[in-house]
This record gives sequence, C-alpha cells and structure tokens, in this order.
Amino acid sequence: MEVPGSSKKMIATQEEMVEAKVPLAYRDQCAHLLIPLNKCRQAELYLPWKCENERHSYEKCQYELVMERMLQMQKIREQSSLKEPQSKGAAIPLIPKTANA
Repeated sequence: MEVPGSSKKMIATQEEMVEAKVPLAYRDQCAHLLIPLNKCRQAELYLPWKCENERHSYEKCQYELVMERMLQMQKIREQSSLKEPQSKGAAIPLIPKTANA
C-alpha cells in the first residue's frame, strides 16, 4: 500500500495489525517491524536486554520517518519563504520598545 508523501511503503496490512493488536497511533510504515518486536517482548517478559535487534530495526525505521518528515517540512518552509519575501521593517518585534527607551 502506498502512503502519500512518504518514500516508505506500508508492508503490514490492516488485518495483520488488528490481529497483533497494534494501537492506532503505531500503525505507520514501521508497523511490520513492531509486530515481531512486541511478540519478542511478550515471549521474553519485557526484559530490556532481550530483543535488541528487533528494537534497533524498529527505532531506525521510526528515525528515518521523522527525518523524512523534517526534510519535507524544510522544503515547504523554503518554498513559502521564496514566495512571500518578508521585509525587516514589517516584522513585529518580540520585545516591544518602551516609551523611555
């Protein structure tokens, strides 16, 4: 399944995510890595030193998604700044000048 605005594809289907009881907030392009991670965590009683490979691959996928969104937002900001040039005199100062200053 193709996700608009992202280079990663959805690998896990909705049925797989429902069956694995993945919360709605975590049903993104990295859900296919979260399903085996959660199974490993349950099998290993959530011991933090277990399932390191699965956790690392899931966290790397999440990091890549965040970086992709940041780059997209940076491009949008650059495009909007090119379209609307801001004059320095029209900017509202953060600290207002007092009458005696």
